[in-house]
Amino acid sequence: MAVPKRKMSRANTRSRRANWKATPVALSTCPQCGAPKQGHLACPACGTYNGRHYSAAERTEHQG
Repeated sequence: MAVPKRKMSRANTRSRRANWKATPVALSTCPQCGAPKQGHLACPACGTYNGRHYSAAERTEHQG
């Protein structure tokens, strides 16, 4: 297993770690109700996906 011979400086370590960024979630509009929804998931507003209705996917009032 390879082991570094010298200690890596803080600048090099931090510049390497600066590239670890989270990407924003891509949103699309629901064809049924027009609300923003995540791709390949049921719509949280109306509960439809691919022409079918999923009541478990609908948001309740106390969840937000």
